[in-house]
Amino acid sequence: MSFSIAGKTAIVTGSASGIGLAVANQFAQAGANVMCADLDEAALEDNFKEKAEDDDSNVRYFVGDLRQKLTVANLISATIDAFDEVDILVNASRNFQVSDPLNPKDNSLKELLDTNMLTALKLSQAVAKRMMKQSEGKASGPAGAIVNLSSIAARSTRPDLMGYSIAAASINQMTRSLALALAPHRIRVNAVALGSVMSASLQRTLKENRDWRDQIEEGTPLGRIGSPAELTDVVQFLASDASAFITGDVLTVDGGRSLLDTVEVSAH
Repeated sequence: MSFSIAGKTAIVTGSASGIGLAVANQFAQAGANVMCADLDEAALEDNFKEKAEDDDSNVRYFVGDLRQKLTVANLISATIDAFDEVDILVNASRNFQVSDPLNPKDNSLKELLDTNMLTALKLSQAVAKRMMKQSEGKASGPAGAIVNLSSIAARSTRPDLMGYSIAAASINQMTRSLALALAPHRIRVNAVALGSVMSASLQRTLKENRDWRDQIEEGTPLGRIGSPAELTDVVQFLASDASAFITGDVLTVDGGRSLLDTVEVSAH
């Protein structure tokens, strides 16, 4: 079976840059209708305005803060207005912060849980409700797929990554819990744990600390940093019917880095 998503409609968050942008572009090229959502209006316009203004285009974009309940509802409404349905949700919007676990005034954990996990959870719940409504009267066949982006940081223990690691671990557990809850409704939920992939946050980190690239490459069995395309292929697989019997899984895409866990550089 191919990884085809042609004709399906996907919401991709965090699609103004980095991995979210790569996912949105690949999905559009694969023939899916794509609603690109992000808070960065300027970047969305740079990437998608020309396509979105074409009435025949399969790409639209939505600007808003998805931490707000009304914004979530408006995103789903905009997607339905543009494409009539929602078949796929990719929660690719993520934030990265370092933590000071001994500082009681450090709010990084709260902020990262809110932006990385709770926002994805609330959007997943709302989109799943729409998917269930669409599948009413259909006795069989897939009703939808949700793919979350996580990190191999969920399995590592570093004080300065406390907030980010806890948020990633919570995304993994959220994925499993939603997978069980939504399985009777034929909606699959999976996650991709990334590390050693050139995300927007890793790009920023490497610009600030140029010697870290060598350290990451030396600590990765495949000897290099992965490209966003190597992650988006996995995301498309999980969104497609090729993975129809996979749910509640967290697939690792890190070039084998987590097998060794020798790199002192933050996993993004």
